[in-house]
Amino acid sequence: MQQNFMGKSGFQWFVGVVEDRQDPQKLGRVRVRCLGYHTENNEKLPTQNLPWAHPMNPITSATVSGVGQTPLGPVEGTWVVGFFQDGADAQTPIVMGTLPGVPKDLPVKDDKRGFQDTLNGNYPKYKDETDVNRLAVNDEDNPHPTLTLRKADRDLAVGVANVDATTIVDDVLTADDGGFWDEPETTYAATYPYNHVYETEGGHIREYDDTVGAKRIHERHASGSGYEIQDDGTKITRVKKDNYCITTGDDYCHIQGTNGGKETYDGGLRVKVNALGLENNHYNIEVGAKSNVTIEVQNGDINLLSQLGDVNLKAGKNMNIDVAQALNIKVGGAITETAASKKESVTGEHEMNADEQDINGNIINLN
Repeated sequence: MQQNFMGKSGFQWFVGVVEDRQDPQKLGRVRVRCLGYHTENNEKLPTQNLPWAHPMNPITSATVSGVGQTPLGPVEGTWVVGFFQDGADAQTPIVMGTLPGVPKDLPVKDDKRGFQDTLNGNYPKYKDETDVNRLAVNDEDNPHPTLTLRKADRDLAVGVANVDATTIVDDVLTADDGGFWDEPETTYAATYPYNHVYETEGGHIREYDDTVGAKRIHERHASGSGYEIQDDGTKITRVKKDNYCITTGDDYCHIQGTNGGKETYDGGLRVKVNALGLENNHYNIEVGAKSNVTIEVQNGDINLLSQLGDVNLKAGKNMNIDVAQALNIKVGGAITETAASKKESVTGEHEMNADEQDINGNIINLN
């Protein structure tokens, strides 16, 4: 029976500092300088001579064939705790977890002393400050830099569609001032220890904030793109560059608010419907009672084209056309007018040219 195996006579524990994570086998291993086992002297025991330590993933991670969580958490300068798989020989360490603290010194690159990030000199970045993320701590004296960036990034006074008052023939079209809107501020008001933060060294952030009265979910790319879901359910999404949305099925969207939506494009907008040319794929717009449809162009044309079909207009009441200059109508076929009565008033010359013209009526008065 085997007498010597891991854990039989207890574990050989260690605490140490990660000095290298560039694992040639890409297993997530790190080189750790362990207190009480390895000298601080980096010349006597260089980082490259330290044994590789395997990471221990949680039971919730399969850690096989790429399934589960990637074991790439620690960086150079991270304090870790673990045990030696080979006991007192201390050559096959296993890292079980990381240890936050309050660093008293910043790393010195290429220093002769170990137990620090001598490889890059990057971590820790702060001294006399907890290693816990600033977004989780919410110390007014040491705010997280993204809070300032997000305030500076806010969109303010975004103008929406405004319709000027005007008169068309005798019908007065009242003004409809769409006004402006502001991007809501972040409701960040984290209270320790309720904000659960994950931040990568590249600056990507994920927050699950359980602070009472200020619960939030926030995810942010280092570029500034991201979203925040606030305590009342409001969602704010910001895309710093282009936004692409691809739906391989149908798309359904229901806006239940009574104030409707407001969209502002600083550039143009092109909408294409029925790109495949299938039958009965119509573009229908329905507006409920007591509301208007208004299209206003500040300085340009409104063009309505039907290449192979009809253009149909129906007014339940009056149809008013107010033309500041000429009214030009070109008809390739016949013109049919049916009216209860008709009046024409021309202040200038009135000319009618026809090969043949018939005027029929019970009473015809020509002055």
